[in-house]
Amino acid sequence: MSNFFFTVATRALLTIGLALPMTGQAQTATQVRFQTTLGNFVVELYPAKAPKTVQNFVQYAQDKHFDGTIFHRVIDGFMVQGGGFTADMAQKPTRAPIPLEIDRSLKNERGTIAMARTGNPNSATAQFFINLVDNANLNAPQPDGYGYAVFGKVVSGMETIDAIRSVATRNQNGFQNVPSTPITITTATVLTSP
Repeated sequence: MSNFFFTVATRALLTIGLALPMTGQAQTATQVRFQTTLGNFVVELYPAKAPKTVQNFVQYAQDKHFDGTIFHRVIDGFMVQGGGFTADMAQKPTRAPIPLEIDRSLKNERGTIAMARTGNPNSATAQFFINLVDNANLNAPQPDGYGYAVFGKVVSGMETIDAIRSVATRNQNGFQNVPSTPITITTATVLTSP
C-alpha cells in the first residue's frame, strides 16, 4: 500500500504479508540472520506462539524478498521498520495479507520484532519493525483494539539496530523518517534449529 499513516498519539505503523506452506527445512527454522550495510543481526522466531506469522516471515526470507530492501522508516526512541521498499522507495510486490496473530504474552518490548500493517488489522504482509524501546502502546488491544503482532526477538546484533536508530532521516517522496543514506538488507538467511 502506498498510503501509509503515522499518528503521534498511537505511533501506528503500517505494512503488509501472507502464509504459504513451508518446506521441511523451514519448519525447523528458529532464526533469521540479516546482513545489512550497517552490520548484521539475528532474530529468533517464536513459532509456538505465532505460527502463521513465523511461517509467513520465513517464507519471505526463503524467497529472498528481503534482499535489497531498506529500512525505510527510522524513528529513534520508537522503532525501525523495513522489509518492503527498495532504495528508490519502490514497494516490492507481496503475497496476500495474513490474519493478525496476537499472543498477549508477547509484548512490544525493546528488541522484539513485530509485523507492520495498515489500519486494517489483517493487512500484514512482509514489512516488519523492531522495537527500540518498550512500546506498551502497541500491545493488544492498543492502539486500535487489535495491537501489533510480535513474533520474535533480536538475539544477536542489537548494536546494529542501535546504529540504524541513530542515522539522519528526511522526508522522501511523501514518506517521513526515511534514512538520508539508504540502509540496505543485503541478505536474509534462514537458520535451522541446532
